[in-house]
Amino acid sequence: MNKIRKGDEVIVITGRDKGKRGVVSLRATDSHLVIDGINIVKKHAKPNPMKGTTGGIIEKAMPIHQSNVAIFNVATGKADRVGIKLQADGKRVRVYKSSGEEIKVA
Repeated sequence: MNKIRKGDEVIVITGRDKGKRGVVSLRATDSHLVIDGINIVKKHAKPNPMKGTTGGIIEKAMPIHQSNVAIFNVATGKADRVGIKLQADGKRVRVYKSSGEEIKVA
């Protein structure tokens, strides 16, 4: 079970974008996430008349390792760790380690 999923609000805890918040838009690999507005790089793009794209310098969000982000707890306003709790019916749910509240997916 992935502790951070698509749609979760996360905060960057280390690196160039430390302190910035964003929403996970894609799990690029098992351990890398693409987050809106985080780890933005400038890429040079060639024009492609077949697709109708123009060339130039574009800004693109690149993947960031999941160890460099933490889930954002809205109740406390801080980064938090994720735990797994087993419910009575055998279902596994994600919870905040600090409070034990269940994580609601937006």
